[in-house]
Amino acid sequence: MTVDQLALLFALLLGAVVSVPVGERLRLPAPVLMTVFGIVLALLEFVPNVDVPPELILPLLLPPLLYAAVRRTSWRQFAANVRPILLLAVALVFVTTFCVAVVAHAIVPGLPLAAAVALGALVAPPDPVAATAVAGKLGLPRRLVSILEGEGLFNDVTAIVLYHVAVAAAVSGTFSPWSAGLDLILSAVVAVAVGLVLGWAANKAMDLLGDPTLQVALTLLVPFAAYVLAEELHGSGVLGVLVTALFLVEYATDADDVTARLAGHTFWDIVDTLVTGVAFGLVGLELHNAVETASGHWGELLGWSAVVVGVVVFVRLAWLLPATWLTKRMHTERDVGEDIPLSWRETVVMWWSGMRGVASVALALAIPLETDSGAGFPARPEIIFMAFGVVLGTLLVQGLTLPWLVGKLGVRGDTGHEKEMERKLAVRAAKAAKRRLREIEDVEDLPEELSEQLLRRAFDLGVRISPDMADDERREATRQRAERLKRVRRIEHEMLSAARHEVLTARSEPGADPEVVDRVLRHLDVRSLR
Repeated sequence: MTVDQLALLFALLLGAVVSVPVGERLRLPAPVLMTVFGIVLALLEFVPNVDVPPELILPLLLPPLLYAAVRRTSWRQFAANVRPILLLAVALVFVTTFCVAVVAHAIVPGLPLAAAVALGALVAPPDPVAATAVAGKLGLPRRLVSILEGEGLFNDVTAIVLYHVAVAAAVSGTFSPWSAGLDLILSAVVAVAVGLVLGWAANKAMDLLGDPTLQVALTLLVPFAAYVLAEELHGSGVLGVLVTALFLVEYATDADDVTARLAGHTFWDIVDTLVTGVAFGLVGLELHNAVETASGHWGELLGWSAVVVGVVVFVRLAWLLPATWLTKRMHTERDVGEDIPLSWRETVVMWWSGMRGVASVALALAIPLETDSGAGFPARPEIIFMAFGVVLGTLLVQGLTLPWLVGKLGVRGDTGHEKEMERKLAVRAAKAAKRRLREIEDVEDLPEELSEQLLRRAFDLGVRISPDMADDERREATRQRAERLKRVRRIEHEMLSAARHEVLTARSEPGADPEVVDRVLRHLDVRSLR
C-alpha cells in the first residue's frame, strides 16, 4: 500500500469518527454522511483511486460488521422472528432478484439472462449496517429495528449464493437448477457446521485465556476465521460468521466477568464505528469506476439505472404489504416475542429503510473480467454502473429522507412498554439479590444491623434501575439515600482523582518502573468503576 493510499485510509478513519457527532447534530445517518464524504473525495483530482482488490472487500469488511451487529441481538430473538425474517431475508431476495433480472434483460441490449440474475442478486439485499445505523438512531419501535436487523443479517447469505450461481452460469455458459439448489443447501449446511464448531472452540479458548485483553483480541480474529474457513470449504462465509457470533453471544457470556464485558463492548463499539465509516467511504470513493464506465453513453446508463432503482424500491413495497398482512394473520398469542409491524405507517418506514450498501458494491466489483471462453464478461461495465446507481440512489435518497419520513408519519418507539420491561427486570434483579442474601444468612451469622443494611441495598439495586418500582414513601427515602450516595461518590471520585494524579506524577520520577505504576493506576481505574 502506497503512502497516498495510507493517507486516504487515515482520512476515511478520521471521517468515520467525525461523522458520528456531525450526524447527530444534523440528524443525519453517519453512513450516509460517509458516503457523501467518499463521493467528494472521489471527485477531487489529487485524491488517488482506491487500490483494494474487489475480492478482498467482503472478507475484510463484512466479518467485523456482522459480528458487531450480532452482539446487539440474540438467537432467541431470531428464533422468535423466523417468519418475518424468512419473508424478507430469503423470499424477498429471490423475488427482487427475479424482477430485476427480467427487467434488466429486457432493457439492456446484449445482457444475457445469467448476467442479469447476477445484477439482480447483488442489488437485492438491503445493507444490514445502513439499515440498523439509520433506524437505530431514529427512535423507531424496537420490533421494527429487530426485523430490519434480522433481514439485513440473513439476506446477504441468500443474495451472495444466488450471485455466485449466476456468475458461474455466465462464466461457464451452462446452468443446472438442480445443481444450483444443491449448492445452496450445501453452502448453508457447511456454514452452519463451521459456525458451530468454531463458536464452540472459541468459547473454550476464552476460558483458557482468562485475561480480558486476550479474550477481546480473540473475538476480533474469530469473525475473519469463520468467514475464510467457511468459504474455503465452499460454504457461505456470511452465514458462518453469523452462526459463530450467535453461538458466542449465547454461550460465552459470564455474568461475573465485568471487566471483559465492559472492555468488549467498548472495543466493538470502536471497531463498528471505524469499519462502518471506512466501508461507506469506500462506496463513495468507488464512484470513479462508475464514471469511467459511463463515459460516452451517460444517458442510456442513467436511464437503465433509474429503472432498476425503481424496480428495487417498488418490489420491496409490493412485497411488504401482503407479507405484513400475512404475518399478522399467522401471528397468534402463542408467538411470544415475535416482532411484526402494527400499522401501515410502520410498514412504510420498513419499506423506505431498504438501503443498499457495501455488499452490493463489493459484489459488483468482484464480477470476473472474462468468461471461460476468453471473451469479456457480458455487459460487465453496465452492471457495475447500474449497481452503483442503486446503491447511491437508495443510500442518498432514502437515507437522507428517512428521518423526515419517520417524523411525518409519527412512528416512535413504545417507551411505555420499554419502561415496563425495565421495571420487571429491576424487580427480578432485586429479588435475586434478596434470595442470595437469605442463602448467605442461612450459612453465616450476620449481625441484624448488617443484614438490614444489605437488604436495603438489595431493594435499592432495583430502584436505581427503575424508580417506578417503589411506592412514594420508599421512593422519597431512596431518593434521599441516592443523594447521600451521590455526594459520597463525588467526594470519593475527587479522592481517587487525586490518587491517580499522584501515581501519574510518580511515573515520570527518576527510578520509577512504568509497568508497576500502570498496574497501580489500573487498580485505581477499576475502583473508580464501582
